[in-house]
Amino acid sequence: MSGATRRVLVSGALGKMGERVRAVLEAEPTLALEAAIESPDHPGIGETVAAGVRVTADATAALPGCDVVIDFSRPEATLETLRAAADAKVAYVTGTTGFSAAQRSEIERLSERIPVVLAPNFSVAVNVLGWLVREAARRLGPGYDAELVELHHAAKRDAPSGTALRLAESIAEARGQKLADHLVLERAGETGARREGDIGIQTLRGGDCPGEHTVLFVGPGERLELSHRAATRDHFARGAVRAAAWVIGRPPALYRIEQVLGLDEADR
Repeated sequence: MSGATRRVLVSGALGKMGERVRAVLEAEPTLALEAAIESPDHPGIGETVAAGVRVTADATAALPGCDVVIDFSRPEATLETLRAAADAKVAYVTGTTGFSAAQRSEIERLSERIPVVLAPNFSVAVNVLGWLVREAARRLGPGYDAELVELHHAAKRDAPSGTALRLAESIAEARGQKLADHLVLERAGETGARREGDIGIQTLRGGDCPGEHTVLFVGPGERLELSHRAATRDHFARGAVRAAAWVIGRPPALYRIEQVLGLDEADR
């Protein structure tokens, strides 16, 4: 990639994450805000967010001249914008969570046309946590039960969080398991004894917490806890901007955040 400044479209530009992404872009010398989009019913449509940049609801009209999209929105909105980006041959970075299996399949198909980075969490520290969790599960072995607890703000729409599910996947991968066969999202009433190999997730919601995740490996007479606590959304935004700079010019594919950060063992 040349040293020229690359141009970014921010989708969900007036949301909490969109605001932080725009702030990080202001300090990033290699990338610049070119366009901003929001849902058609958002009261901020038409608002000026930077010199020459007004918020619009028309992704197709906003994409020409852009090199990459950074998107934090809702699944339906993400897919609509991603389809337009695939038509325009513009790279895509999204931290949207809560996709259905069918929506995930569509993302995979669209990534055959453009490079896409899809990640439930762009924090460098959280993704290092995922690496640590995988290593802990591998080295501790089956004698340690795995449980996760996650806490997010009261307005979060999906549960459990995409990050919690990704951490659970890390455990399952290390154990050679299929997560769907071992995932436990609810315990109530007479549940019986805990099944061997279960991976439980408990979801908490409240206040304005950007995100907390704790993974517990509970063995005979001891417990290992690995945790990450976010105080702001800035590190999510910095990771997304880092991914945007990385993905421009890559071949069409669905990329993992581990590849962006050099944490993917397969790429070493």
